[in-house]
Amino acid sequence: MTSDSVLRVEAHPSDGRGYQLISEQRFACPREVVFPFFATVDNLQSITPPWLNFSIVTPLPLEMKAGALIEYRLRIRCIPVRWKTEISDWEPPFRFVDQQLRGPYHYWHHEHIFVEDDHGTLVRDVVQYRPKGGRLVHSLFVKNDLLKIFRFRQQALREHFESHVQLPSDC
Repeated sequence: MTSDSVLRVEAHPSDGRGYQLISEQRFACPREVVFPFFATVDNLQSITPPWLNFSIVTPLPLEMKAGALIEYRLRIRCIPVRWKTEISDWEPPFRFVDQQLRGPYHYWHHEHIFVEDDHGTLVRDVVQYRPKGGRLVHSLFVKNDLLKIFRFRQQALREHFESHVQLPSDC
């Protein structure tokens, strides 16, 4: 079972990176159950909205580690996009970072953080990004698209982890 989720986008014009999206969600599962789900590239498909026509181009299985490269194909507002990211930081089971090397943003840095406490595991996504097209494109399209994508992701994760709860101590 999960508690309430948090999802917000903030502007950070002073740092030159544009914007920051923060998503937080708590799961009543220990970190050793939650982290491996996120560390398995194949699972990304199940938490990505179908309207993005998302597919992983990199041959699977892929060993997640610092320096791992992952290529994707998707459609953003019917426009085909190729996206390449690198796992720049890999600290299992506490955190990892993926950064865009090529894709739809000028800058994309996505930190995944896993904090375990007496209530389960808090999963925090901190995405710093700067969209191509600047503030106007962000306010008209990018911000709402990202919020919609991360809401879908939160719901998919909620359903996944709630369906795996057998007993309070066993996810």
